[in-house]
Order: sequence, then C-alpha cells, then structure tokens
Amino acid sequence: MTPSKDKIVSLQQLKVACQQCSLREICLPVGVNQDEIEQLDEIIGRKKPLNKGDYLYHIGDKFNSIYAVRSGSLKSFCTTESGEEQITGFHLPGELVGLDAIADNAHPVTARALETTSVCEIPFDKLNDLSGKLIGLRKQILRVMSREIKEDHHNMLLLGQKTAEERLAAMLMSISGRQKIRGFSPNEFFLTMSRGDIGNFLGLALETVSRLFGRFQEEKLIQVNRKYITIIDMEKLTKLAGSHCSRPHDSGVAKG
Repeated sequence: MTPSKDKIVSLQQLKVACQQCSLREICLPVGVNQDEIEQLDEIIGRKKPLNKGDYLYHIGDKFNSIYAVRSGSLKSFCTTESGEEQITGFHLPGELVGLDAIADNAHPVTARALETTSVCEIPFDKLNDLSGKLIGLRKQILRVMSREIKEDHHNMLLLGQKTAEERLAAMLMSISGRQKIRGFSPNEFFLTMSRGDIGNFLGLALETVSRLFGRFQEEKLIQVNRKYITIIDMEKLTKLAGSHCSRPHDSGVAKG
C-alpha cells in the first residue's frame, strides 16, 4: 500500500537532522564536530509524537534507548506501595531521559507526556559503539551524565533542606534557567505540569502550592495567569530560592 502524501510529509518532518535542529546547542551534540553529528544522526530515530498522557516507557521496561525531548514535556515517576505516583522529575526540550536505566538495564521510573511531545530515540548500544570511536561524542556523554548527577543533588537539596516557599521558588528558578538555555525568555513561561504534580514533586499539599502561588503574586514576585507565569522580581525570587539553588542546567552547555 502506497502511503498518502500527508503521511509522507509527516515522515519527512520527523526526519529533521541534528545539525538543523534548533536544540542542538543544548542536546547531546554539544561539543561534537560536524562529522560526528552526521554519524550520530544516522543512528537516531524520530518517534511518532506522543499525545498528552501517552507513555514513553514504563517502570521495569527493558532499557534499549535514551531519548532527547524535541518539543513538549514529560514527567517521570515511580509508584509507591499504595499505588500512588511519586514524581521524580520534569523534562523539557533539549533534555535527555532514560539515562537512569543504564545501570540495571531496566527503567526505574515511568515517563509520561504532559502535552503533545516529540522525542528523538537514541539506541544505547549503537551510541556506546559510536562513542568509542568519536572522542567528542564520548566527552559529551560524560558531560550529560555529570549534569544528571548534579540535577539529582539539586533535587535532594530542594526536598531535604528547604521550606515550602523555598522549594517552589527554587523550582521556578530552575525552570527559568532551563528556559534561558533553550533561547526562550527566563521571565515568562508556561507550566505544563498541574499544581497537583508540582506539589507531588515538591512534597507539598495541593492547597499549599496554590496558597504559595497566591502569596508570591501578592508579594509581586510573580504574576500568575492560570499556568502562565511571569517573573516580576527575579532578584527576590532568586534570594528566596536560597543559596543552594544554583540552576543545574546552566552549566550543562559546554562549548568545544
């Protein structure tokens, strides 16, 4: 059966090469030369976009690939003994997911789309073989893994040493920094996650999260329009977030 013209166009749109991707400066090819990017592009698959609520992978699934978020966003979570979700992170365009599955060859969390989301699939065995031949690529993989470790440390500080106000401020500052790296405004962004998801991640009740958003707006730190956030006083919000809220993704962009 011959595919329709619309399907052909759709497949061609999915085949956007790494060197043409607007995220190349914050994704895996950072610090990789043009020849290495072309070789990397040959092993990358562009999956059909996920709809909101679709799963990228489930906890316990065999590890085969890591994924780069091209557009949209994901949340990762595990399930408690009582069957409740415990969110472990949110993933934005240009960020990699699935690296935590390398050690045990199985995914320790579930990844689910928060909105319509496109990802690039990078088969790990092929990536591992290629990185053994390409020094630039191998260095960048180590940088990415180091960034993931730094992110984990950041999250432990966020949940273990901060008040409720500091936790929310730190999360907003983290998203602001990640927006800046993507070339978007660090002062204005749309929160794709629900207030309930934010509370789950931060270890706060939904009512507390809602109250804090209201308080931050009353104190003119931010302006809230449903899920659209405008940071009005970056300096005060940074101070409230605390000295340990260094944006973990700021140092993730390595040149050369």
